[in-house]
Order: sequence, then structure tokens, then C-alpha cells
Amino acid sequence: MTNREFFVHHSAAEFPRFLGVLQATPDQRLDYRPHPRSRSAYEIIGHLIGHEQDLVELAATGEINHRMQVPFTVLSEGLAAYRQAHEDLQRHLAGMSDATWTSPGRLQFNGQVFYELPRRDLFWMLLFDGVHHRGQLSTYLRPMGGTVPSIYGQSADSALAAV
Repeated sequence: MTNREFFVHHSAAEFPRFLGVLQATPDQRLDYRPHPRSRSAYEIIGHLIGHEQDLVELAATGEINHRMQVPFTVLSEGLAAYRQAHEDLQRHLAGMSDATWTSPGRLQFNGQVFYELPRRDLFWMLLFDGVHHRGQLSTYLRPMGGTVPSIYGQSADSALAAV
């Protein structure tokens, strides 16, 4: 299995885990933040949508014009944008050669270049950063009045639901 194939596999495996946390977010509490310096649930979700759209742009062009925040009006709209970006990403990755996977990539924000690395490194970096932000959001769910879904096995909430 090549590195690209390994990424495709893990990106696809992580998608339902991301979606589970996003869907578990109480849509009436998107303004929740545990501390004034913390991002709100809305901001984390908009950031995760941005990551997925960044990955599509990286696959298509080799460049990322980093989206710190993708706006959405209601949670269902944010979920639709996330799903669409993931589907677009999977299509691009399916047709990508290993030579393109290892070709140079660039991540920039507000016109400033932050990273020039092989595309594969940028793909993995954004996936891992997304997992980090998904973990942040999952810790918000109970204080927001939601339940934590199964991510890598049962959560205390999903285990209670099974009883």
C-alpha cells in the first residue's frame, strides 16, 4: 500500500467519526465556548469545513489558500458543506498519481506562505489537525447538552445508550 493509498483509506475511515461529532453538536448552542480564548463550537465547525475544502484545493492545484473559517447559517448547511468537500476530496484522491501526491505543495494564509512541503505532508498535517479540532469539539458536547458519539470505540454516552 502506498502512502497515498494509506491516506485515502484513513481519510475515508475518519469521515464518519468527524460526521458523528458534527451531527452530535446541539445546533442551538453553536455559540458555546468553554473559555473566552477558546473557539466557539461554530468557529471549530467552520474551521473543520475549511480544512476539508483546503484538502480539495491542495488535491486540485497543489496550493492551499487556507480557510480559517468557513461561514454557515445553520448546522445542516455546515454539515452539507463538509460532506460535499469530503466527496470532492475523495474523487480527486482517487484519480491522483503517486507522483502528484509527492509533488511540491504550498500552504498560504492571507498571501503569506507558511509551508512549502510535498503535498503528502500537507495532506497528513491537515488531517491530523482536523482530528485535533474534532477532539476539541467533542469535549464541548456534554457541556452544551449533547452526547458524545462513539469515535474510536464507545464513549460513556454511547455505552449508556446501549444499556
